[in-house]
Amino acid sequence: MTQDEAKKAAAEAALKYVVPGEPLGVGTGSTVNFFIDALAKIRHDIPGAVSSSNASSERLKKIGIEVLDLNNTGQLSIYVDGADEADANLRLIKGGGAALTREKIVAAASRKFVCIADESKLVKVLGKFPLPIEVIPMARSYVARELLKLGGSCELRMGVTTDNGNVIIDVRNLEILDPVTLENKINQIPGVVTVGLFAQRPADVLLLGGPNGVRELKV
Repeated sequence: MTQDEAKKAAAEAALKYVVPGEPLGVGTGSTVNFFIDALAKIRHDIPGAVSSSNASSERLKKIGIEVLDLNNTGQLSIYVDGADEADANLRLIKGGGAALTREKIVAAASRKFVCIADESKLVKVLGKFPLPIEVIPMARSYVARELLKLGGSCELRMGVTTDNGNVIIDVRNLEILDPVTLENKINQIPGVVTVGLFAQRPADVLLLGGPNGVRELKV
């Protein structure tokens, strides 16, 4: 099974969590693209979706699903998104696609967070994947100096502007033993919009595609 086949299998397994007649939240990235494509089969059961990125919004519109404003929907039934890394407690690193802030908002506004990924994303300790942090442009240098105090090394993601008009700083070489504490600490730095640690609000379900099919993890 190729990596794309594993992603597609995980994405299609998430369809069973879709609640007919209720709007859902949809994330961003290559695995989510497979999920959006799969939604086309049941689009008549879906009154609309809140999207975490402009790219996903366009893909949803192409298959005939209305894109909704979160301000008008109230709580969503589920949020389906991928991850760059996940641990056994379903805490995640996200933001490789630079949509972390909207992803975190939609996840928080949903009753259930279903994470879909290929099994290579499951790790014992988070941090091998660079930790993305969305930052207000004027605070870029200050935030980078503060982040250096936490260990690791900082790198501005060149040529990237988020859908919110901000920049991304990636922190490399971290071994994240206490994700909740680190998430809180980074979010307190003035100028940080949010950090790509999903630990305070981890996933509720993790669907991992692999050679033996799709494995489902819950905490």
